[in-house]
Amino acid sequence: MKVVKGFLTNPNGNYQLNIINLMKHGIRNFSRQEIVSRKMDGSLFRYTYKDSYRRMQQLANALESIGAKVGDKIGVLAWNHHQHFEIYFGLPGIGAIMITLNLRLSPQDLSYVVNHSNTSYIIVDEDLISVAESILPYCKKVKGYIIITEKDLIEIKTKLEPLYSYEELLNNSSSDYEWPCLDENSAYAACYTTGTTGKPKGVYYSHRYVYLQSLAFTAQLSMTVNDVVFQLVPMFHVLGWSKPQASVYAGSKIILSGKWSLDNLEELTDIMVKEKVTLSGGVPAVFMAMLEVIRKMEQKPDFSNTRLVCGGSEPPIALMRGFWDETGCEIIHSYGSTEAMAITTLNFFKPWLKSELSDEEIWNLKKKQGTIVSGLDIKIVDELGNELPHDGESSGEILLRGPWILTDYYNAPITKDSFTQDGYFKSGDAGNLDSEGYLKITDRIKDVIKSGGEWISSIDMENVLVSHPGVLEAAVVGVPHPKWEERPLALIVLREGYKGVNQNEIKEHLSKVFAKWQLPDKIIFIDSLPRTSVGKLDKKLMRNEYQDIYKRDQYS
Repeated sequence: MKVVKGFLTNPNGNYQLNIINLMKHGIRNFSRQEIVSRKMDGSLFRYTYKDSYRRMQQLANALESIGAKVGDKIGVLAWNHHQHFEIYFGLPGIGAIMITLNLRLSPQDLSYVVNHSNTSYIIVDEDLISVAESILPYCKKVKGYIIITEKDLIEIKTKLEPLYSYEELLNNSSSDYEWPCLDENSAYAACYTTGTTGKPKGVYYSHRYVYLQSLAFTAQLSMTVNDVVFQLVPMFHVLGWSKPQASVYAGSKIILSGKWSLDNLEELTDIMVKEKVTLSGGVPAVFMAMLEVIRKMEQKPDFSNTRLVCGGSEPPIALMRGFWDETGCEIIHSYGSTEAMAITTLNFFKPWLKSELSDEEIWNLKKKQGTIVSGLDIKIVDELGNELPHDGESSGEILLRGPWILTDYYNAPITKDSFTQDGYFKSGDAGNLDSEGYLKITDRIKDVIKSGGEWISSIDMENVLVSHPGVLEAAVVGVPHPKWEERPLALIVLREGYKGVNQNEIKEHLSKVFAKWQLPDKIIFIDSLPRTSVGKLDKKLMRNEYQDIYKRDQYS
């Protein structure tokens, strides 16, 4: 895309949109704002923006004292806590690049990320030392490991070496640090895709990307100093969906969730109530499990001032209505990816639509991914690359372009076909746009089921399935069929008390929306659905496991 230069008003301007200046703004204006960090034992540690800034400066000096320098890659293997928050700013602030390490990756994929990025140091939680040790034999170039622990290093038994203590390094470092005037196009951090197809791919975010996305997130969610932001999304996953940075820009109170699983949701829900959380985010599986906890509570929490940003996959209407009915909370559907820094769309109502649509139509609108965040470009194109009309019907591949959308994968020339010549990223998602600008994902292009030459949307079928009162979770995949090319297969997790639900009842429920030929030939009831390292349904694994199920019928 050719850039036309007009009359330059300040050709020598050097104010950089980097994370350092965003951080300084937050500290200057909101130094007394609180940060709350949930510890391993469930207790809450509290300090202020000002306290964290002092430690960020100590971290900067500490990293330089062990040899870290501008351009170095430093891996982070940690839960959501106040030290991780300090690292988000103090590490990139010296000009190093934060490599966010997904602690749920296999040792093979995790070691690939460390080696591909040329990571020189790894900061690791004591609780995750075993994860770091699992890649130790494959990562010979790592110069040292910084352990986040409250213990003395002599108390820790590990094969990792050389070893440093995060807290000791900070305690021995000055809190005076002169931040560099870092070029905004320098890399701030890297996240690697989860590798469901081939090896993980490196997505590098510049300081400018992060700064602009933080502003956009703050504006779109109307974040202010009065907000209380609960960081549930893992901070290794697409920079925590930009909430840590946006919170600093807005001056919001921050609560960091620590180590948690679905077993901790009762405790986390209690924290949300007591701390008066107004904003959080997560994938549908997390909020579905949280809703189950809430339904069992005698006194329902009041989340009428809370916005929950839900991404990763389309949240079912049953989930959104459930939260609304039980707590008064609005779930805001969002769409994004590692390549697009998570937040690409947000689903807000337009006031004129509220008076034009029925209650049912409003909830159907809430299923859509939302309108594109201001500042980004989008196109829906057919297989030949022709742009399709915004009629809410014409589906094609979604192309994205903008100031924080990836333009290439790091050191991966084979991926050049993922981008168009005019700078659009090919998302791999199929969808359409309506006349109001609402995006509807119809499927991942590889997940659309083609049966007898006709297309079936797995996403739409999954949403109808979970609207059945007995269905807790559902996944629909296309598997090979000897006659029809592909046929849908439904995998279902039932709620407690509904174990008597059978295939015929499910098919009858689906038949209210889908034609007979679209119904899955088989419905399998299982205890849990396989998921990827970031909580998405692992449809690749499901397709592989059941790829012969219809072929076997042919010979039985």
